[in-house]
Amino acid sequence: MGQVTERVTVVDHPLVQHKLTLLRDKTRSTADFRRLMNEIGMFLAYEVTRDLPLATREIETPIERMSAPVIAGKKLVFAPILRAGIGFLDGMLTLVPSARVAHIGLYRDPETLEAVEYYFKAPSDVAERLVVVMDPMLATANSAVAAITRLKERGVVDMRFVCLLAAPEGIAKLRAAHPDVPIWTAAIDARLNDHGYIVPGLGDAGDRMYGTK
Repeated sequence: MGQVTERVTVVDHPLVQHKLTLLRDKTRSTADFRRLMNEIGMFLAYEVTRDLPLATREIETPIERMSAPVIAGKKLVFAPILRAGIGFLDGMLTLVPSARVAHIGLYRDPETLEAVEYYFKAPSDVAERLVVVMDPMLATANSAVAAITRLKERGVVDMRFVCLLAAPEGIAKLRAAHPDVPIWTAAIDARLNDHGYIVPGLGDAGDRMYGTK
């Protein structure tokens, strides 16, 4: 599973770490960056759903009848923070194709670094489901905090946050604001710079994913 401290899980699987290194390389093409994001998203979805509750049902194999495990309860919800969070979505949906999707549109004000909401759309019964909030970078944590706060306003009580990279400052802020929401990440980097970017990081995930800079 990885290293777990204070409800923060670092997914240290060798394939995740290898693909993360490829993503960090500034010479990586836009197409390769998107592909790697999807692949890592699948690995992270595997880890974040590791402890989903199971029930049993009767099925017929080609040999005999048996009781077999199935995921219990309502289908979970993936909630990418737009736009970079979409980079994880296809990989996660490949693993859990029946999941519902909530979209949370936030952008970071370049002056204040605060998150500004411009779009929110979630399943009507989102409060009754496990919601996995996703954003590649947990830097200042302003977007993550805002997204989780918005979902709590809709009644959601069971949430998990998944990111590719986290800064210690972002982890501390998210843990302070929402200590009930566990975090999964592929790596915890050294720090934030003066512009709110993770160091050493990988740059702006959205720009690198969509070729916009």
